[in-house]
Amino acid sequence: MEMDERKAIHGKKMIEIKLRFWTDEIAESKKKIIQKHCWDAGVVRITKNDLHGIKPDAPIPFNSLLEILPKIEKTLEKHKIKLHLGRKARRYYSR
Repeated sequence: MEMDERKAIHGKKMIEIKLRFWTDEIAESKKKIIQKHCWDAGVVRITKNDLHGIKPDAPIPFNSLLEILPKIEKTLEKHKIKLHLGRKARRYYSR
């Protein structure tokens, strides 16, 4: 597999995906929050990275913790990001 290599710029090497959790309607008052409390739902979004050619688009919502991994996978696929297996993961696959 041929890959396009580029000079790495410090602080831009990593690909970042953010999880954001909803905090609305937990406190009794509409315009208030309860510190360190959130719902088990929110959005997955990818962060802009010019070096990798990543431009963020609409965040992908999730409605429970069980949906996070499939939504991360969907985000990676949407941006055509390829994963390489690390040393530990390679143990589980045959060659």
